[in-house]
Amino acid sequence: MKYFEIEYIKNGVKNTIILPYSNKLEAIQGFKSKTLGVFLNIHETPEPISVKLGRLKDKIKDKLRAKKVPLEPYIASLRQVSTMLNAGLPITTCLEDAIQTTEHKRLNSIYTIVLREVESGLNLSSAFKEFEDEVGAISIAMLDLGEKTGTLDESIDKLADILQEVYDNRMKLKKATRYPTVVIFVMIVAFSFVITLVVPQFQSMFAEYNTKLPFPTILLLWIEHAIVNYGLFVLVGAVAISMVLSMAYKRSQKFKLNFDRYMLKVYIVGKVIYLSMIGRFIYVFDRLSASGIPMIDALGTAIDIVENSYLRQRLSGIIEAIEEGKSLKEGFEDTKQFESMIIQMISAGESSGSLSKMLNKISDIFRKKYSYLVDNVSTMIEPLLIAAIAGFVLLLALGIFLPMWSIAEAVGN
Repeated sequence: MKYFEIEYIKNGVKNTIILPYSNKLEAIQGFKSKTLGVFLNIHETPEPISVKLGRLKDKIKDKLRAKKVPLEPYIASLRQVSTMLNAGLPITTCLEDAIQTTEHKRLNSIYTIVLREVESGLNLSSAFKEFEDEVGAISIAMLDLGEKTGTLDESIDKLADILQEVYDNRMKLKKATRYPTVVIFVMIVAFSFVITLVVPQFQSMFAEYNTKLPFPTILLLWIEHAIVNYGLFVLVGAVAISMVLSMAYKRSQKFKLNFDRYMLKVYIVGKVIYLSMIGRFIYVFDRLSASGIPMIDALGTAIDIVENSYLRQRLSGIIEAIEEGKSLKEGFEDTKQFESMIIQMISAGESSGSLSKMLNKISDIFRKKYSYLVDNVSTMIEPLLIAAIAGFVLLLALGIFLPMWSIAEAVGN
């Protein structure tokens, strides 16, 4: 597509307009069809800034749309739709009611578009397919299952249960990390305050008595000098590095894979990620397979909701193993992510025909482990916080009081 600037006269005034066409002839014909005025001249011009801005705006909108919708209002709307369907109301009425009661702007917009598509003859799962990035693959799978089995109300209710489990786990983690986060923030603020406002007051006194400063005091003065003179550069550098790492994480699959693999080795954080992701995978796989979804499809959907790319890659090996003719137990074993007890339970469930029962028990095991870990996060982090606070206080005490003793001795002499 090219852009042509056309000069024309209307009511005795010379005007210009830019039109997009493939060639000059089409541009002239298009201009004449608009009957804007008397044609004067035409020449090709670069793409207008307004068009570029419009394209950039569309990209930003697409990025914003790619974000997941908040789980809390989404779950509430699913419960509402499920209840109304169970009461025998048509799906269009359920969607209309969801639109009226849903306050979240983006979710309301999604339901509005879905209602329009359903009224035009499209089924519910196909209408939601356009928003898969926002509502998740599991939503599409459960809606499709409900339509195929004629139990749409039950499928939507089970979908709400699955999402509620995911939401509860996230809330538990946020609640558990709130206290350590506040303590660390207060420590940073207090340290910065003392370094920038208190230490300089002592520096002039140390210089006046010309005392030999001990290493802790020199370290404090160096930190103060670095914060005052280079603090802004350090802050900008930290922001720049974080942006570069974020871009690399989004664009480089290799970097993302290595970063996610490293995160699994971080103290406490790695354990929390592992238990939450694997527990979520087992729970969703159990619910989907119990609902009648084929094993391969259930595994694929369950793996898709695992956010850690390294774990997702390892779990994908289960599908590959089954496609090669191996058993589910061998697929789980090949991932190297499950302890022997879990493997034996999978094997027992597979051989006895009670796989769903075993998956449910395994899901309970991971849920209990995750809950115990999250409930004790503060206790596990506490030794690190105490050590950090002790180091902070010790550095300040040695940095300030050691030279003061030297000054007192000098004055006494």
